[in-house]
Amino acid sequence: MRFVIITGLSGAGKSQAMNAMEDIGYFCIDNLPPALIPKLADLCYDSQRISNVALVIDIRGGEFFNDFFNGLKYLKGANYPYEIIFLEASDAVLVRRYKETRRKHPLNNEGNILDGIKRERELLEEIKKNANIVIDTTMLTSAQLKEQLYDIYVENRKFSGLIVNVVSFGYKYGLPLDADLVFDVRFLPNPFYIEELKPLTGNDEAVRKYVMQNKEAVEFLEKLEDMIEFLIPFYIREGKSQLVIAIGCTGGRHRSITIANLLYDRLKKKDYNVYITHRDIEEG
Repeated sequence: MRFVIITGLSGAGKSQAMNAMEDIGYFCIDNLPPALIPKLADLCYDSQRISNVALVIDIRGGEFFNDFFNGLKYLKGANYPYEIIFLEASDAVLVRRYKETRRKHPLNNEGNILDGIKRERELLEEIKKNANIVIDTTMLTSAQLKEQLYDIYVENRKFSGLIVNVVSFGYKYGLPLDADLVFDVRFLPNPFYIEELKPLTGNDEAVRKYVMQNKEAVEFLEKLEDMIEFLIPFYIREGKSQLVIAIGCTGGRHRSITIANLLYDRLKKKDYNVYITHRDIEEG
């Protein structure tokens, strides 16, 4: 049996994580008072009817939140295996999410969201240190978070702590502001000037073949893959949680999408936590 505790910052995606765990067959409980962890664990481990359980515990528990570590101590003393997933996100993204939902932060009734986030980070710091898995949802959609949890709890892939986002974009629409690494593929022949390829995108096989028929494209992709593989262990060592690799061409519809897709496929096969976004595919 797997006993999973989902916690983290308010607005970081705990509800979405719980829904994802429920979809993959976990018995889920939202906002459980930490004082009830021992009783729930006894029930789950003594029962033959519950195979996997996930519970969400967060700051909404109020004063009961202080019982969290007592609950963990009980689990350890009873030799009940458990895992902690901690979800976090950048301050800017958390503020945006709160403004979109028009909800108040649970730690600040006066409406200052940033003050509430700061207080919550301080309160949860020790729990974050004890987490088995820390997922930064800043750049993740709900679907990508679900995919990440599926990889961990269904495919049993090891979570490295680093989430790689491969983003294709068009220079004419500006650089991605959150990019860590930017690569320009405008040196490759442009399918835009081929009449039958112009309305297509790099997701289409005809465009991919056109781009990759050039030995320069093949060599570039191989060197790019080698460099990313070289860098990733060092980013993980330094505790980086998000790596955004931006690949750009003029319009963001042909060359950049082709190279981004192929890089994504190669990194995915090597079990990296990788996702892909085509930022400007609908433009033009």
